[in-house]
Amino acid sequence: MSTDTDVSLSSYDEDQGSKLIRKAKEAPFVPIGMAGFAAIVAYGLYKLKSRGNTKMSVHLIHMRVAAQGFVVGAMTLGMGYSMYREFWAKPKP
Repeated sequence: MSTDTDVSLSSYDEDQGSKLIRKAKEAPFVPIGMAGFAAIVAYGLYKLKSRGNTKMSVHLIHMRVAAQGFVVGAMTLGMGYSMYREFWAKPKP
């Protein structure tokens, strides 16, 4: 029993690396936000031993706020870039 319709969607044929690259080209500030988040968390964990007499909970809260702030900033810049590209930079017919 053969079918004449060959359903081959490109999204199902992609591996994870090419899908991430395609999504990064569509929204370039998402990987920037993810990388910044990872960098801030890594730096906060590195500085965990030398936090002085600051409580661990306060240190973790500061680290979380910094990481969230970076991600929200990247999302805001990405949204502004997307709006600029869609409304102002688009050539008028």
